[in-house]
Amino acid sequence: MASQTETEELFTGLAEAVIAYDEEKTVELARSALDKGVDPSDAILKGLARGMEKVGQLYEQQEYFVPELLLCADALNAALDVLKPHIKAESQEARIKVVIGTVEGDIHDIGKNLVRIMYEAAGWEVYDLGTDVKIDRFLEEQQKTGADVVAISALMTTSMLAIPEVIKRIKAHDPRITVMAGGAPLTWETAKQYGADGYADNCSAAVTQTLEVLRRVRALS
Repeated sequence: MASQTETEELFTGLAEAVIAYDEEKTVELARSALDKGVDPSDAILKGLARGMEKVGQLYEQQEYFVPELLLCADALNAALDVLKPHIKAESQEARIKVVIGTVEGDIHDIGKNLVRIMYEAAGWEVYDLGTDVKIDRFLEEQQKTGADVVAISALMTTSMLAIPEVIKRIKAHDPRITVMAGGAPLTWETAKQYGADGYADNCSAAVTQTLEVLRRVRALS
């Protein structure tokens, strides 16, 4: 078993390898984590996801661009392929299901893709509808998959006007479904006015914010 120091070093190494888009290194460290008895869920959340949080910040600061994002995602996904099969069965059965997409009239997907990666890194089951998603598709996919969460993204002030209609239809079907909203033109106040249960202003906060909101919605239902 790895010592606490060794475990922290593995987490740091995984994060740094994602940031450096070093696919070979992330796979090597993921295998090392398993060999040393590190919980694969911790390796994902405290290592890989932490690295992807920094990648998101570098993108927002315009130090990284789309090519770097894609390379970082490849490095992360290569390690996820190693770690995910070893997550305990009971955790997989209880994992959260999320439908995610960018609203109709909007073809921006970088922010949505980063949030999807963070959800997947948490071990959640994600159904990505892509971009320019028609209003009814969100509810249709939720009904089809039985998703716990619907995450809606908009990157333009014009397209974000579709969000309240999406939320209205979802909540009319089942008020217990957690709806998250996000995107550059939105604020928490706007998302709340639209009827969203929660809002994350960056991909780094997506998992923790969604968990908090999901627990609150379930407690009230």
